[in-house]
Amino acid sequence: MTFGTTESERPSWLVVIDPQAIFASPDSAWGSPFFADVMPRIRELAESFRDRVIVTRWMPTADRATSWGAYFAAWPFADRPAGDPLFDLVPDAVELSPHPTLDLPTFGKWGGDIEAIVGRGAHVVLTGVSTDCCVISTALAAADAGAHVTVVADACAGSTASNHDAAMQVMGLYPPQITISDTAAVLAAR
Repeated sequence: MTFGTTESERPSWLVVIDPQAIFASPDSAWGSPFFADVMPRIRELAESFRDRVIVTRWMPTADRATSWGAYFAAWPFADRPAGDPLFDLVPDAVELSPHPTLDLPTFGKWGGDIEAIVGRGAHVVLTGVSTDCCVISTALAAADAGAHVTVVADACAGSTASNHDAAMQVMGLYPPQITISDTAAVLAAR
């Protein structure tokens, strides 16, 4: 799959999933120990994709009458107002995209909001956190919706190394809809 423009293919989009304080901070119960390692790669990719970058944020506004009620009971530290600084983008992510941040109360970020921007059947390149939650949820939904998905393994941060590897293994079971790649290969193909 090429990452640039051809006559038969629209340009790719980079989706940076949830680069927020809640996932970056070592003091957070959801902080990834690998977050700081992946941010330079995410920034390098965003510079390459320029105006074709979407940044998402997970927001705690889900309906508590659903299974989200039990979820927030299990993770009360995250049950805060949407304006809490814990949900802010990390400073390195603030300028990644010229587009407004896409805020959703779901693990998976794929849906009508992203598809309206990138187009049906688009090629999306996924980075972000957490590989074993929001990234895998987004990748599988995007593939089901007909998108061409590339997951940049070294630009995703898991909750643990083994959880990251397990998520990558699962997503790797979905070719040709989902391709696992790395930053160097994505940049070289642009």
